[in-house]
Amino acid sequence: MKKKVFVNRTLNLKKITHIGLDMDHTLIRYKTENFEKLAHEIMLKKLVSTREYPESILNLKFEYNRAIKGLVIDKNAGNLLKVSRFGGIKESFHGLKPIEYYQRKKIFANTFIDISEPNYDTIDTNFSISFATLFAQLVELKNTSEFQSLPEYNQIAADINYALDQAHQDGSLKSVVRDNLADYIIQDEKIVHHLEKFIKHGKKIFIVTNSEYPYSKLLLDYAINPFLKDHKSWMDLFEITITGSKKPRFFYDNLRFLKIDPETGSMTNVSSKLTPGIYQGGSANVFTSDLNLDPGNILYIGDHIYGDVVRLKKDCSWRTGLIFEELDDEIKSNDKCSALNSEVEALMAEKIPIEIKIDELISDEIENNHKNNRTEINQLLEKVSQLDKTISPLITKIQSHFNPYWGEIMRTGIEESYFAYQVERFADIYMPTLLDFFEQSPRAYYRSSRRLMAHDDGQ
Repeated sequence: MKKKVFVNRTLNLKKITHIGLDMDHTLIRYKTENFEKLAHEIMLKKLVSTREYPESILNLKFEYNRAIKGLVIDKNAGNLLKVSRFGGIKESFHGLKPIEYYQRKKIFANTFIDISEPNYDTIDTNFSISFATLFAQLVELKNTSEFQSLPEYNQIAADINYALDQAHQDGSLKSVVRDNLADYIIQDEKIVHHLEKFIKHGKKIFIVTNSEYPYSKLLLDYAINPFLKDHKSWMDLFEITITGSKKPRFFYDNLRFLKIDPETGSMTNVSSKLTPGIYQGGSANVFTSDLNLDPGNILYIGDHIYGDVVRLKKDCSWRTGLIFEELDDEIKSNDKCSALNSEVEALMAEKIPIEIKIDELISDEIENNHKNNRTEINQLLEKVSQLDKTISPLITKIQSHFNPYWGEIMRTGIEESYFAYQVERFADIYMPTLLDFFEQSPRAYYRSSRRLMAHDDGQ
């Protein structure tokens, strides 16, 4: 069976006693494109109704491929940026138009992005794709004479964020999901059976989600309860369920727990140590201490690189797992490109020695005043040019297997993307879906591989 759980740091499941799960897009899988399209539509309506944007923007169509995870939004300049692990800008769009290479070099020079700066947002969470797409569309409109009256770029970003917050607060999004569950939520019988298998092996499974209890109950009733064999309901399946957790604050703050009555949804203060049940709020520190757990024996798995993984790794000692649903397609595309990549590597292996020889001949000219190297230099330059002409269409063909605007999520050319860097640094393991993890043995030993460094390749 092909590998589906990828390991950055060795993890022995025999030592893991508690497995925590995010709910949305982790335990509960969404039909992501449908959900993002819904968010896009609702944000447009909110901009018209609450921010007095022109009604004509309601005609904007959602384009799912316009953005990918890991992009950076430059709110001041109206740009979407793809950034390398070192913060260098490798691809960029202004509105819907690409910023070409030479223009990008001129605009950004040697700029390196610090995503902690307030004018940057990252695309790494639910609604980010729809948010980034809508931002790019409105920037594009503002650059036309008809829509010059639209706010400045940073205000457009603020207005979209306000519209999204309003959609959460007034239930606009979740009410549509509630009334059309089959259109937005995936039921997966296999994951439920594997959860029960892990519990037979003595694993305690708990949920920490930012969704409030009524919405959590709705989704868990729909996606978990119909497939249970050894438990009456999800309330018996999960040792503890924490809703309204306010992640990432849950991992570093000391908010109070409230106990939820599952029948009425009413809440009461918790004055004693946590016991099995349903809660709201709280903190990882209290959870760990109340249950007398070793933090290294807790594995938490979520889909949000920052809220579920980065902040947890920085502020807790829990182990971390990332769900990255686009990874499956990325792996398949890489497999399809295997022969093409080999061909490019072979051509590059032919090109590099020629470039070295050219440098040697030019140095000889400069240092020893030799004038008889020019013919050979020109011949070698022509060979390099012909090789480049062969390599270029191969690279274009490789890129055609990935996102048409941004290419691979995990790479920018030969470098890792900033998103890939975060995954490598903060996620102990990562996989396309939660099922990929739970299909493995509850006693699995995930061993990390020896990583090559720049000096290890023998060049």
